[in-house]
Amino acid sequence: MSEPTAAVRVSTLELFFDLVFVFTITQLSETLGEEMNLGTLGNVLLILALVWWMYSGYAWLTNAVAPNSTTRRTLLLTGMAGFLVMALAAPEAFGEYGWLFGVSYLVVNVVHSALFRTAGPGARDAMKVLTPLNIVAALLVLAGSLVDEPWRHLLWLLAPILQIAGGYLHRAEMHTIAAGHFAERHGLVVIIAIGESILSIGAGFHGVHLDGGAALTAVLALCVAYYLWWFYFAGDDARAAHALAAVTEPARRARLALNAWGYAHYPILLGILITAVGIKKTVGHAFEALHWEQAIALSGGVAIYLLGHAGFLALLRLRGVYHRLAAAAVILAAIPIGHMLAIAQLATVLAILVGAAIIEDLPEVRRTGRTAISDFGRTTTQE
Repeated sequence: MSEPTAAVRVSTLELFFDLVFVFTITQLSETLGEEMNLGTLGNVLLILALVWWMYSGYAWLTNAVAPNSTTRRTLLLTGMAGFLVMALAAPEAFGEYGWLFGVSYLVVNVVHSALFRTAGPGARDAMKVLTPLNIVAALLVLAGSLVDEPWRHLLWLLAPILQIAGGYLHRAEMHTIAAGHFAERHGLVVIIAIGESILSIGAGFHGVHLDGGAALTAVLALCVAYYLWWFYFAGDDARAAHALAAVTEPARRARLALNAWGYAHYPILLGILITAVGIKKTVGHAFEALHWEQAIALSGGVAIYLLGHAGFLALLRLRGVYHRLAAAAVILAAIPIGHMLAIAQLATVLAILVGAAIIEDLPEVRRTGRTAISDFGRTTTQE
């Protein structure tokens, strides 16, 4: 089976949609930064799971339904409005604005289901199963926002469980995945999230005296963000798209798309979110000791990102898994350094990322060198 839709590119409207979604990650990062405790982390994990599931649902949607008509674009704009209001309500989703988050989440689900009605027959059949489950999940979120604890958290926990179950309660071959578009869409949301983390860190410098420590922190933070980009985009994104396109059986391709770009990307985005929190805590305190939770966030965020990407590569059977696992382990071992000196931990994390990238690149460098030597030898012989 060929890849007939591999040339389909992500539209600018989809990119606009992704910018709105990533605002949620920024909001959750700010929320976790304000209260760094297990309770807040648990809430962030749950909200991100709910929002990421529906973002992923919209990625599947536009992979099957191009936003190429006024009706479709208007519905997509309505979904974007739902995501925006969810993001605004997210910091108080378990408090004053839980009802607003719940209503917005329901709107996002209803629009998603309505747009899928214009897809092909296979996708429409799949949505006959998925739509009721998604709507019930959204109603659980809305109901949870209207009741007291512990029922609120229990109802919210049931929602993603129901959504995940829905992924296994219908025939995966009902979906037709355009591999190139699908991989590009998820890659764009990752790079936007990394970019937003830089903006969030930059905002943390407001009111901070820009001495040498502050400038060094900013440069190191930029370099860490660069290597987050490197580990995802330095060839692996293209190889991942080719690996998905190479799966010709529709059910296997759909299942691989769900596992690699759905589940494995959750820790990737979570890692970006937590890394931004950890780096912001070093701003203005470069030559001071971090609290344990701050040092854990700095190393833990990067490690979670690498573990998520290792899982992604493992699912696609691509190289680089062990480099990321090893780098994540060493980065976690650097946590005590931050408890002594913030800037030292940040520099150590960067050094580990650089080392892992160099080691991973060595085979490619050797191959390139051998090819260059071989070409030079042939040219010399011919002369």
